[in-house]
Amino acid sequence: MNTAMMSSRISRLWRVQILLGLAAVLVFAVQPAQPQAAPGGSPSQSQLTLQVRVPLVLEDVVVLDNKNQPVHNLKAADFAITDEGKPVVPQSFDEHAAPTPAQQAAMQAAAPKPPALGVNVFTNYTPTPPNSPLNILLLDALNTPITDQVTVRQQMLKYLGAQPAGARIAIFGLGSRLYLLQGFTSDPAVLKAAINSKGAHVQASALLDHPVDAGSGNGLYDDGIDGGIDNSGLLGMGRTFLEFLQTNITTQRVDRTLDAFNQLAHYLSALPGRKNLIWFSAAFPIDIAPDLSLANSDGTVTPKPGEDVDIDPNKVAAHYGEQVRQTDELLARSQVALYPVDARGLFGNHEEDASSSSYGPSAASAHCIGCSQSNGTVDAQSNTNFHQQVAAEHQTMNQMAYDTGGKAFINNNDLKAAVESAIAFGSNCYTMSYTPPSGKWDGKYHKIDVKVNHPGLHLSYRRGYYADDPALDSHGKKQAQTSAMQAAMLHGAPAPGELLLDARVIPDDGTTDKLSPGSHPDSKLMQPPYRSYTLDTLLDIHNMKMTRTDTGSYEGSLEFTVLVYNAAGEVVNTKTRSAHFNLPPGRYADLLAHGLSASQSIDVPVKGSYFLRIGMHDPASCNIGAVEIPVAALKSRQAMLAPAGQSATAPQ
Repeated sequence: MNTAMMSSRISRLWRVQILLGLAAVLVFAVQPAQPQAAPGGSPSQSQLTLQVRVPLVLEDVVVLDNKNQPVHNLKAADFAITDEGKPVVPQSFDEHAAPTPAQQAAMQAAAPKPPALGVNVFTNYTPTPPNSPLNILLLDALNTPITDQVTVRQQMLKYLGAQPAGARIAIFGLGSRLYLLQGFTSDPAVLKAAINSKGAHVQASALLDHPVDAGSGNGLYDDGIDGGIDNSGLLGMGRTFLEFLQTNITTQRVDRTLDAFNQLAHYLSALPGRKNLIWFSAAFPIDIAPDLSLANSDGTVTPKPGEDVDIDPNKVAAHYGEQVRQTDELLARSQVALYPVDARGLFGNHEEDASSSSYGPSAASAHCIGCSQSNGTVDAQSNTNFHQQVAAEHQTMNQMAYDTGGKAFINNNDLKAAVESAIAFGSNCYTMSYTPPSGKWDGKYHKIDVKVNHPGLHLSYRRGYYADDPALDSHGKKQAQTSAMQAAMLHGAPAPGELLLDARVIPDDGTTDKLSPGSHPDSKLMQPPYRSYTLDTLLDIHNMKMTRTDTGSYEGSLEFTVLVYNAAGEVVNTKTRSAHFNLPPGRYADLLAHGLSASQSIDVPVKGSYFLRIGMHDPASCNIGAVEIPVAALKSRQAMLAPAGQSATAPQ
């Protein structure tokens, strides 16, 4: 559907919606669906299909020239791909190119300007191209000092003030757990509101030595343990115990962070296409090196008075490389490219170029931060530990970016520019698919190598994968696959617009302790009192697949689903209705012109923060439309009846 046709149809639906008025009663004028069987009670020959599952590897490749600009218009023949050293031939090849500033301006000018829909009316129509990449901002409070969190938020607001048109962005936060601040949207005002919301407030990490002040925050290169603490007052526990305790705390941070990434990977795996995950963080090492301050120059250890004689510098060492590798694999398999951004920017006495960044793990050694000084004196060992720890943190960022086909941004005070670069970097890529050389999932690790037949170009892509059957779980048992409708109904997911719909939400004036018929609540999460909301929807049926019968009528089916999510992303209540309809030609023509009206009600707990996810699904075409509405944004029934311009109040 071209832009002009879409604008005309959407405008017509909006006019009809306005004319219907608040007093109109929209009726789901269809009958419950019945199973359709061929004569004789068995499936007809036309219903039999042969399905062959072929293993398919998806690979996104970003190609940059020597000026770090994306390279366009390459062909499949320009690439050479090997899987475990064996050449493979792409079965599909697509280029994804972000619009230029001139193209963005033209799209904005050509996009239809939607009129105000009225109080409590929402639509899933957006001029954003449906195949544009998804961008996720992850604000990491677990591994980032407060002062740097403040800087990140300030620069993100600055970025959103000049956000390119059409960029689809979601915002997640990481504290004691992973949480969604704002689902995918291309509306800068909505994103800025999320950054300024209470949920995005800065918070001190309980697992950082320095939760407020800027710095690495790990504490392993600080001299407080050796110089500022009286070991004799620690009942002989000494330096080894304190270092061991610090290692355990760091391990907790690593585990929580990787758990959050694993959750994100599973969530994003249900959404098609490339995803760019921009991670603002600090102080996240793969390795904790042995504490050399515990050993003499010859490697021997001399305990201090009152200290444990069993002192081993290696006891405090730790390596998280395997956990990180597993997370990288899960991200890459979900087509998620990671873009770590050091939230501390340029710090310490680094004398190198502040704008330097990397393409692979080998560049980490070029980013060793300089010495920290106090009153002109330098603690040599503390400085050595500082070098080791910061190098390990940057090595982690580089390695995770390298493994997933992203890019790390470190030693850069312009975080806004880092986000712009990351989104531009991830919005221009080539996506290709191929079958593994063995033709099957063998469960082994496969190394991928991609080359291009043009000199001087830089490639970023995932470097390998484990050939595990995605239909099986870790124990080799079949697992349920996420359907397109399930993906469309995920909390915060992009609102699919294959079926265009408007939804008007009318809240009841009062509350009740009884659930309406057809509800499927979570008994633990769904607690009274409740408020019932009537959902009046208007659906454009042009993209529904209708079958014309011998009598000239049109047959089709529709599924209408409503989910209630709480702030933690848990489903609290559900209602689903399925319908099959047989439309005379005149009625079908009328619905094409004016849209199909349908009504549904849903109960929501009065106490708490909730979201309504409304979805329409045409099983025949597999087309879907969905829209998500925060209950807190809804006005009362009285406000809906109030004259235009009169102040409105929330229903709760």
